[in-house]
Parts: sequence; C-alpha cells; structure tokens
Amino acid sequence: MTRFLIGRFAQAALQLAIVGSIAFLLVRLIPGDPARAALGDSASEEQVAAARHAMHLDEPFWNQFLGFWERLLHGDLGTSLISGRPIMADLPARVGSSLELVLISLALAVVIGIVFGRFAATHADRPWDHVVVGGSILGISLPVFVTGTLLLLVFAVLVPILPPHRFTSLLEDPLAHLKLLVLPVVTLTLASCAVVTRMTRSAMLETLSADYVRTARAKGLAERLVVRRHALRTALLPVVSATTVELTTLIGSTVLVETILGWPGMSSLLMNAVGQRDYPVIQAVVLAAATIVIVVNLIGDLAIRALDPRVEAR
Repeated sequence: MTRFLIGRFAQAALQLAIVGSIAFLLVRLIPGDPARAALGDSASEEQVAAARHAMHLDEPFWNQFLGFWERLLHGDLGTSLISGRPIMADLPARVGSSLELVLISLALAVVIGIVFGRFAATHADRPWDHVVVGGSILGISLPVFVTGTLLLLVFAVLVPILPPHRFTSLLEDPLAHLKLLVLPVVTLTLASCAVVTRMTRSAMLETLSADYVRTARAKGLAERLVVRRHALRTALLPVVSATTVELTTLIGSTVLVETILGWPGMSSLLMNAVGQRDYPVIQAVVLAAATIVIVVNLIGDLAIRALDPRVEAR
C-alpha cells in the first residue's frame, strides 16, 4: 500500500505540473490585452504600459513562466489583475461553494442510483425495470442547462416555492442557504443519478448470472443475502470507477449550473476571469479543479482496492 501511495502521489504531482503548464500557455492565447481590460478603454497608453509592467506582462515569456512556478511553489497563487486582491482571499470560499454542490449531488446520485439500479436488476424485464431504464435514459439525455432552466422556470417563476434571492452562507442563515441549494443540487443530481443507475443495473445483471452466485443459490442462501453479499459488492467495482469519472463531469457541469442559478462557485469565478482576461485567476481555478479531480481519483482507486482484494494482491 505504501508503494502504491508513493507512486500515486508522484503521478499526481506530475499531472498537476502538466495541467499548470498547459493552463499558463493557453490563457495567453486569449485575445486582448489584460492591462487594457483592467484599466478600461479610457486609459492612456502610458497607464496601460505601466500596468503591463506591474503585471510582468512586458517580461519575456520564459521569465513569466518561471516566475509563475516559483510563486506557486511558495504557495502564492498571485493577485487578480482586475480586483487587485490576492487570489487566496477569494478562491477558498469559491472552491468550497462548488464542492458543496458537487459532493452533495454526487452523494445523492450514488445512493439513489445504486438503490434504483439494484432494484431494476433484480426485477429485470418487468414493468418497473422498464420504468427505471426509461427514466435513466431521459436523465442522461437532458443537458444540465435544460434541466436547470426548467426547474428555475417552474419552481422560481410559475410556482415560486424557491424564488431566487441573495446568496446566504450556511452560517448566516441555514434555512435560506438550504433553499438556495435545492435547485442546483437537483439539477446536478438528476443526470449523475441516471448514469449510476444504468451502471449499477448493468453490473448487477452481469454479476447475478455469474457461477459463484448460482452456487450460492444452490446452497440455499436467501436471495436477499445473495444479492447483498455476493452480487452487489462485486457490482460496486465498476460503479466506483464510473463515480470518479462522473465527478469530473459534475465539475464541468457546474459552469452552466452556477451561471444559470446564480451560485457563487469557482466555475462562475472562472467564467468572469476569462471574460476579463484575468490570467492569474484562470490559472488558479484550473489548478484547483485539477487537484480536486486527482484527489477523488486517488480515493476511488483506494475504494476499489478495499472492495476487491485481488487488486491488492496484484
């Protein structure tokens, strides 16, 4: 296990280095002058030149790249070119807001998806199985921006049960915060739940037809024990792998959900930074998202090793 962890941490460090370098290169391909964007069109050329010097944008490209990594290795994500605030003053709260959405949605999707997938597999080719499969196909087919817009239209406009209002933190007003959570969490959960349901059903159907499951039944073991002890545990292996992939999808989906439903997360921060050509903020958000994905993949690998001892043996 120790060797595995050391190897994975080394791999994670390499992945972050690659992602950070790519982000540094790509943001500089965005057209426009960030100094001009920060000062506005009314600024003189002398003011723009002074701003470019303060932002180190007049330095050679290689010096900018080395300076970026030097500051990053010292824990300095830089300063926003637009607001002038240190990025670490705003980014943790934004990342926390996005993680709140993603983790709650993923947890609900996994629990509901496993329950429905198991139910569909144990009732295969029956009416309820067709209902579950049809619902999961519909959930996969609907993009999050369609689901989010429809939910907003119904529950915030037509039937104003959850009207939009100013963002309120959990500590400030727990009830108002939970009301704000409902629409974005439901939007993200629906599509992910459909994916987990389909994956669980397919894995359970394959496992229920395995030889060792038939042997357990032949020995007289109750069907509920066969399903829970033998079929479900093995079927969870591909579900765990799919869940780690689904988290990446959820992080990408938050860009649309946060924009449509006005949730102040890191995705909305990224969209604003791209529009304003705020290089340091873009780089910081990309690195934060990459770190989250890498950590979740590591947790998923550990969960698979815990569920399947054969992986540890290899």
